[in-house]
Formats: sequence, C-alpha cells, structure tokens
Amino acid sequence: MLRGEPYLASDAELVADQQRAQALLHRYNAADPTDRELRDRLLRELLGEVGEGVVVRSGFRCDYGSYISIGAGTFVNFDCVMLDVAPIRIGADCQIATTVQILTPTHPTDPEPRRAGWEAAEPITIGDNVWLGGGAIVCPGVTIGDDTVVGAGAVVTRDLPAGVVAYGNPARVQRELA
Repeated sequence: MLRGEPYLASDAELVADQQRAQALLHRYNAADPTDRELRDRLLRELLGEVGEGVVVRSGFRCDYGSYISIGAGTFVNFDCVMLDVAPIRIGADCQIATTVQILTPTHPTDPEPRRAGWEAAEPITIGDNVWLGGGAIVCPGVTIGDDTVVGAGAVVTRDLPAGVVAYGNPARVQRELA
C-alpha cells in the first residue's frame, strides 16, 4: 500500500489500523477545545509526526493517521479530510482552510478490479508556508512547492511550483509571487 502497489482495503491488518485511528479521531474530535494538553497528546498519538505549535481543529478525518506528518506552526481549520493511504507530508507554517481534502487513494479504472475492492495510492507533499484555500482538493501524487497559495475550491491535479498563486478546476498557475 505505502509503495503505491495495489492492495485490498479489507485486509485484516489495515482494518485494525483504521479502527485504531477511528477510535483516536473520535476522542480527538470530541475533546474540549480548551484542553490543549489532551488534544495535543491525542494528535501526537494519532499522527506520524506533529511539529510544535500545530493546531488541527475538530471535524478532522483521516484513514490511518500514522502516515501524516505536519510541520511546526501549521494550522488546519475545521472539517479537513486527509486520506493517508500513502504518506501525506505537510510543511511548516502552512494554513489549511475549512473543508480542504488531501486525498492519496486511487482506484482502478477497469471495473472488475475496482468491484473486487482493489485500490492504490500516491503520496502528497505540501511545502512550507503553503496556504490551501477553503474547499481545495489535493489529488493523489501531487507536490505543492513552498510559499504557494491555492485558491478556494481549486482542484489540484498536478504539481505546483514554489511561490505561485494557483486556482481553478483543474488548478492552474495564475501568477508568480514576488
């Protein structure tokens, strides 16, 4: 799965890993938002790596959690979905707006293996100081360079370089940042 090879999500080990993550997510999302110590401890137990000063607001969803790393000072707003079937690496000092989706899974286009439950995934890398606007979707295999801004509602289907503003469906570079 982590190498991007086809796998079955119904595998007993994967199901157990997902159940662990779902139990932690339930506790995290239900935790008092003013109890920063508890929330930080739960987030660090759930995710693979969490930098100092990371804030992830409730309504957070993921598959496994352990394949997500978030750099120091990053802020993740309400109702973010990170499907971490492959690694998701988010840099430091990022701003991730409400209802952003970061999606690593892919499915076969051929109907028979799809019906049989086969899946694959491609990792996502988001550089430092990136801003993902509200409702943006980052698709499997995408890398977004440092200091880039992705507009609200954008669907990022291809890599974006550092220091640009991109938006649209599919997201396209609109201008470079000075």
